Amino acid sequence: PGMMHYMPQAWVSDDTDGVERLYLQYGTSFCYSSSMMGSHVTAVPNGQVGRTTPLNLRGNVAMNGRFGYELDLNKLTDEEIEEVKQQVKDYREIEHIVHKGDMYRLVSPFEKKACALEYVSEDENEVLFFYNCIQGKPSTPCGIHIPLKGLEAEANYQDTETGEIYSGAVLMNMGLIMPTDKDHFSVRIKFKKV
Repeated sequence: PGMMHYMPQAWVSDDTDGVERLYLQYGTSFCYSSSMMGSHVTAVPNGQVGRTTPLNLRGNVAMNGRFGYELDLNKLTDEEIEEVKQQVKDYREIEHIVHKGDMYRLVSPFEKKACALEYVSEDENEVLFFYNCIQGKPSTPCGIHIPLKGLEAEANYQDTETGEIYSGAVLMNMGLIMPTDKDHFSVRIKFKKV
């Protein structure tokens, strides 16, 4: 933690694989804030482990820190370039939540083959939920229920993409149901208090 006295950002590890970063960043978050962790999207197959993961997963994982890219954009497809543009736009809209909000560790990748993190903005009006299924397990009928934390039970929260509205009580008690049967499934959900 003493490094924060000398610099506002540190590189967590040279291991830049999206899946490995889930473990690295989860563990590092016990000591350092998300705003201090350098976290980048890199090319696939990954140089350290040779794993190929979707751009969506790599982007969502990198958004849990100081988001950036370490790859040759000229080698991406037109579709991937559009996804990169959208990731940059999305990150600019959520950066304040990740860097200044309260973080909750909901599912540990060390205990499950999944990782879930939640961020609640300083003013408590925005909530950001990240879920990554590392390794799918077949025949899981219900998936995993993940209760959120730090919300107002009486307040309502709207999914900014789907428009669906949930009460804080439902989100904190029933939670969200996420799939556990898909390798490298990754989702980011933003809620706004309404």
